[in-house]
Amino acid sequence: MPVHDWQRVSAGIFHDFHNTWIVELKNALNDGLLPPDFYAISEQYAGPVQPDVLTLKMDRPRSRPQLKRGMTAVADAPPRVSAKMTIDETTSYALRRRTLVIRYREDHQIVALVEILSAGNKDRRTSLQAFVDKVVSALQQGYHLLVIDLHPPAARDPNGIHGAVWDEVGHGVYELPADKPLTLVAYEADTPPCAYVEPTAVGSVLPSMPLFLQPGWYINVPLEQTYMAAYRGVPQVWREVIEGKGN
Repeated sequence: MPVHDWQRVSAGIFHDFHNTWIVELKNALNDGLLPPDFYAISEQYAGPVQPDVLTLKMDRPRSRPQLKRGMTAVADAPPRVSAKMTIDETTSYALRRRTLVIRYREDHQIVALVEILSAGNKDRRTSLQAFVDKVVSALQQGYHLLVIDLHPPAARDPNGIHGAVWDEVGHGVYELPADKPLTLVAYEADTPPCAYVEPTAVGSVLPSMPLFLQPGWYINVPLEQTYMAAYRGVPQVWREVIEGKGN
């Protein structure tokens, strides 16, 4: 099923779809895509990054040996995306500030986040900056991210959400292709961080995207399969509008 033009409906209709998509992603990840030492849950708040989407957690402290069962190594099979971007060592220090954190030893620690943007994340400059700050905060804390943006850029983010994030963390230039104004991007919280970017467009089939669980190791997330499952729950009256069949 190709990506739809969500600008045809109100923010509330997309929000309803967004919530269903999160559930479908969670179900797919917990139904065998994630290695056995990880699980996915939907949360409203999780520490200072305050993710409004899926969080992936590990049931043991990070100080213990890392587990790679069920993951793919970047060295063996690089993610199939249009571009990989890294920042130089000097710039990476901006993401390596030291923080004193005390945690309960057996706490369920956050490993990665999946963020699906809504129109409200980009409707004004302060909203866009708040989301960019969330991504930067997550990377600073060592959280990997998969960011899905099915809303076209505006004057505030002419190169899409990744362009806005990269201006903040990479101090580099990312130019969003004019014929692919929507953005899928996986951030690997390594030293320095890496971004795996796949631009897309309305009418395109969503590719699977990498979701990193450890530096150098990832799983592929089936965006198309879960998108289709979520779209089946959209009321018919709004499907007709989304698909250009309604009044």
